[in-house]
Amino acid sequence: MKRSLVVVILFCIIAHTSQCQLWKQKKMEAVVGLGTTQFFGDIGGYTKTKDILGLRTISFMQTRYNVNMSLRYRILADLNAKLSLTYGMLNATDQRGSNESRGFEAKTTIFEPALVCEYFFIKSKLENSYLFSRGGGVNMKNLFSAIELYAFAGVGGLSYNVKGNDKLVALGLQNSGFTAVIPAGIGLNLLFKPEYNLGVELGGRYSLSDYLDGYSSQYSNSKDVYYLFDFTFTYKIPTGENGLPKFLSKKRY
Repeated sequence: MKRSLVVVILFCIIAHTSQCQLWKQKKMEAVVGLGTTQFFGDIGGYTKTKDILGLRTISFMQTRYNVNMSLRYRILADLNAKLSLTYGMLNATDQRGSNESRGFEAKTTIFEPALVCEYFFIKSKLENSYLFSRGGGVNMKNLFSAIELYAFAGVGGLSYNVKGNDKLVALGLQNSGFTAVIPAGIGLNLLFKPEYNLGVELGGRYSLSDYLDGYSSQYSNSKDVYYLFDFTFTYKIPTGENGLPKFLSKKRY
């Protein structure tokens, strides 16, 4: 009886220790995302008096796409650093808003490298589950335990190239440039399997330039802003004791 009790206690201690260390076994993650962009510049949209909350400015005409790839490194169980590369399109048009008669339109290609810090204020309980880590999956019983929420912020750069219509070109178009951006937003992950997550992410970018659409109005009192909304897929890369991916940690003889 005493021997059985000792075995049970030892098993519980080992299981608890393993659970606490599970996140360290896969400290690096590869993320791909696909989604939309929404641009808020000096072309298109409504004046603040007609759109106090900015909701009327959101439109299909201003919506374009983005694709991105990221490499995430887990510093702590609830704190990550992520390096991301994003390619996408921004669109700005006066066809809907307070300046329809002006008739400006611009299409902007963007490339954005960024380094952000992610803090998880709600962590999935399944990550500390030994059974889940050994190949389990999410189901209706543990669905809410599989959800985690995080906020992120960081710094980045933006290379952009603008193509305007004839009216905008005639006015004098600033057609390219590079500027700093400040990304910030929130995200949600669903731990679908031990090896990968599915998620969504909404992030805003405050740029230090007012020419992402090639134009700055004399009435403008803020820099250009754009938002990314993405569906994400995360693959957890097994890591060795040195914190590097296992395929880079193999001993060479």
